[in-house]
Amino acid sequence: MDKIAVIASGGDSPGMNAALRAVTRTALGRGVEVWAGWDGYDGLIDHRMQQLTTSSVAAIIGRGGSIIGAGRSPRFLLPEARQAAVDRLREDGIGGIVVIGVEGSLAGATELHKIGFPAVTIPGTIDNDMPGTEITIGADTAINTAMEAIDRLKDTAAAHRRAMLVEVMGRHSGYIAVMAGIATGAEMILTPERPVELEDIFHEMSETFLRNKRLFIIVVAEGARWRAAELTDLINGSPNAYEARYTVLGYIQRGGIPTRFDRILATRMGVAATDALLDGSSGVLATWRNNQVEMRANDSLEPREDPWEQSLARVQLLTTI
Repeated sequence: MDKIAVIASGGDSPGMNAALRAVTRTALGRGVEVWAGWDGYDGLIDHRMQQLTTSSVAAIIGRGGSIIGAGRSPRFLLPEARQAAVDRLREDGIGGIVVIGVEGSLAGATELHKIGFPAVTIPGTIDNDMPGTEITIGADTAINTAMEAIDRLKDTAAAHRRAMLVEVMGRHSGYIAVMAGIATGAEMILTPERPVELEDIFHEMSETFLRNKRLFIIVVAEGARWRAAELTDLINGSPNAYEARYTVLGYIQRGGIPTRFDRILATRMGVAATDALLDGSSGVLATWRNNQVEMRANDSLEPREDPWEQSLARVQLLTTI
């Protein structure tokens, strides 16, 4: 290959720029040009491409977001759109692509691989819900952001003897909620994977109040049975000792400076993925397993575990710390 493409697809995550930098510098070091598609797969369809140089990716390792944009592309679901994008890439002399993104990005890369265009994927999502890998780029930063926010909210909750509900991202995965909840000593953690009955929540709150604890923290994944606002209303509408307030952290978890771990993880994955592509691999994902990067075939990836099972701490769903 004389030229490769790179895109950031799906939602942005802290560390994507570090991965982009690693891809670019690894390819350039092997004498291969790098062209970025703007705003994910849409950039390939619309031929919005920009050549990257060493200078293009200078000083971006510590920046959040993605300097080449990111986003989902419903149009790329159409076979004719994928084929048109591949035809244009080949006309430009581009022989393969590195895709940085979420599970939908992996699906898109797999489709490119199936029609004969070499594609490899780097997992970048704060939800840490990609198959085959123990951790994804951005998850560590998001957990740290949530942890810092919850620690601050605990202070005001204790001052007013309140229940504080903190909603974090995770429509289908409770990973951020579980890890941030364990790290902050939350009284309860609610996830999509393990629904909890309302009576259990009220019982646990009452028991905690009787022990004279001045605060009750509930970390709620956005995909749990109740959103934080709804659950707050239910708590305040019941004869409960704690008065409840809620905070939705939202997109603040996806932005900002990536942690040391995410910068190094992204760099190592970027180097491994680019080398794999240039050495002839396709249809593979960069994974983090057993404290090292492994390239694994897309069709061999196992579904993600329940984050409770995945966590190192042996905790119960209802926990009082």
